[in-house]
Amino acid sequence: MVQSYKFKRASDFFLSFFGLVFCAPLLVFISFVLLVTLPGNMLFKQQRVGMNTRKFVLYKFRTMKTQCDMKGNLLSDEERLTAVGIFLRKMSLDELPELWNVLKGDMSFVGPRPLLPEYVPLYSPEQTRRHVVKPGITGWAQINGRNAISWEERFKLDVWYVDHQSILLDIKILFITIVRLFQRKGINAEGHVTMPKFTGSIKRGVDEAK
Repeated sequence: MVQSYKFKRASDFFLSFFGLVFCAPLLVFISFVLLVTLPGNMLFKQQRVGMNTRKFVLYKFRTMKTQCDMKGNLLSDEERLTAVGIFLRKMSLDELPELWNVLKGDMSFVGPRPLLPEYVPLYSPEQTRRHVVKPGITGWAQINGRNAISWEERFKLDVWYVDHQSILLDIKILFITIVRLFQRKGINAEGHVTMPKFTGSIKRGVDEAK
């Protein structure tokens, strides 16, 4: 297991390094387009939770405006998402800055997607096991529904990956991810332009009520 982890970390480091070098022209072009179309910072930075529930800063390209209502609350995702943002999300190009997170060691190429710190207290003990491994740019849940599946299904797939992780499985996930990019399936949850917030596990709520 230790050797497998070291191999995966070495692969992540070299692939993310060469990925950043190879994608440098594209990164510069997208940055320029965002600077022209979106006022403010072209990068979206947000605290997420990684391996062993350690917090880190996730980097993505911005796809939404920062418009607020009269009370100072952010408008809905639907109202803030831009045309450029929609395209970046469809092609998953907004995820490119996460190569820096992989290079730093916050993330891996394959693993459960990193989520918000506020979700951690809401997980059931079984769901918490998704943090046994590093989060990934893509993962088992991403190629089996992505945002189109429920949180419950998503977490089950994450835990399944934790129990079955291997180099061969990672290669399979990466290959299918490339295919899914062209199919553009599962980008949005039904009735949402992204994914609704996680408000707690149904099973967890039942267990606590007993």
